[in-house]
Amino acid sequence: MARTATWAHDGKLTLPPQMPLAISLIGFVIVAGLASQFGGFRYVFATFIGLIGGFGLYHAAFGFTAAWRRIVTERRGQGLRAQMMLLAGACLLTFPIIAWGAPFAEWGLRSGAWVLPFGVTAMVGSFIFGMGMQLGGGCGSGTLFTVGGGSSRMLITLAAFIVGSLIGTWNLPAWAGLPRFGSFSFIREFGAFGALGVIFAITGTVYWLSKRIELSAHGSLENRRETGSFLGGPWSHTLGILALVFVSVATILTLGRPWGITSAFALWGAKIATFAGMDVVSWPYWSGGRARSLDRSVFANSTSIMNFGLIFGAMAAASLAGKFAPLLRLSFKDVATAVVGGLLMGYGARLAYGCNIGAYLGGIVSGSMHGWLWAIFAFAGSSIMSKIKVRYSI
Repeated sequence: MARTATWAHDGKLTLPPQMPLAISLIGFVIVAGLASQFGGFRYVFATFIGLIGGFGLYHAAFGFTAAWRRIVTERRGQGLRAQMMLLAGACLLTFPIIAWGAPFAEWGLRSGAWVLPFGVTAMVGSFIFGMGMQLGGGCGSGTLFTVGGGSSRMLITLAAFIVGSLIGTWNLPAWAGLPRFGSFSFIREFGAFGALGVIFAITGTVYWLSKRIELSAHGSLENRRETGSFLGGPWSHTLGILALVFVSVATILTLGRPWGITSAFALWGAKIATFAGMDVVSWPYWSGGRARSLDRSVFANSTSIMNFGLIFGAMAAASLAGKFAPLLRLSFKDVATAVVGGLLMGYGARLAYGCNIGAYLGGIVSGSMHGWLWAIFAFAGSSIMSKIKVRYSI
């Protein structure tokens, strides 16, 4: 007799392992099929790239939020070192692609970078986002892959993230005119190889410092994660890094720009608000090209289809690992922190060019100074909230 869904005594919904796997594969096929109508093969492949990202993020438990929290509260730096390896590995490939884009265009591939100015607005936004990461329990990518993995709490975070993003699009003009630095590209200033030297120096220094901090606090480094099985997980950080390097590079070559996540949340929120009767199109943020995105299908938005692919990839990974079991018994604290954290992340992302993926990873693999500045202020906000959570048991 086939197994059916059951409720465990702890409030977890236990599903037959093949059910979420089937849902994820069917969902992927549907999204890829709809996306193909608007972007052809490129959009189908973009959906697949998102699938790989979600699969890798879940199995490797690659969390930007946990890594920043642990180095501050536990003096454990394995996650931070994994981030530095990801940045160095991705830049090793993206810098030449961005610097020497012409040959790639001849092969039918694309190249593109986000090199953006950074000022008071982005400082505040990234700081707020960092605080929200720790309250919400995940960053942009972390929210999506944990939702795909069956986390009911992160569904609340995602909903609040979308609302915060919408509020950010409405309120963004109020931040106009504040001081900011001009854009700075390491690739433009130093060339691909010179820029790589700068990146390796920065990531190498952070890597070394995290080891010193951990050794000083504990006398030894934490054991590295080992890969269990490729399909069922868990994955080592190294395998997770390879998957995310693939996503970062493949996104640029396929879509002509770095990987991003949160602009889709703003679009989803605006579409929902428009359906509810709000005059969103009159907001300055949604003027020009963005107004057209409100009229088009969400499957015509490349960031959205990658996000859908990421969710389905994480769902498939959770199913294969036998860990897809949503928990619906949430405490008031769980709900409150999810809501406040999501709102802060959504609002902060709109002020600061995105999240840990679009602004931090996307900026750095573009060779832009703004990616590093975003990381500094987001880490500051994350560190303060991490200590507050420990102090007050939030």
